[in-house]
Amino acid sequence: MADFLGMMKQAAQLQSKMKAMQEELDHIEVEGISGGGLVHVRMTAKMEVKSIKIDPTLIKADEAEVLEDLVVSALADAHRKAEAAMQEKMQALTGGLSLPPGLGL
Repeated sequence: MADFLGMMKQAAQLQSKMKAMQEELDHIEVEGISGGGLVHVRMTAKMEVKSIKIDPTLIKADEAEVLEDLVVSALADAHRKAEAAMQEKMQALTGGLSLPPGLGL
């Protein structure tokens, strides 16, 4: 019975730490870059896009498709970095313990 109570206490502590980590992820920002620095996307580690900056030299009517592709590429780069930041925080929280997907993240 003592083991069960200890596990419940640990679970409650982990839940509290996960909530704090979720709040911290709102404040972690990453930047995705494409086109050799011509397109920048900033997003939080929770995948919320904060800003997109496009170099004025790319804004030409006949090159809209290139610009669209660069924005998609910068978003993908930011997304990868945000995922890495989130994984880093999770590993710090769980001590490298492998948890099943879908635990409220």
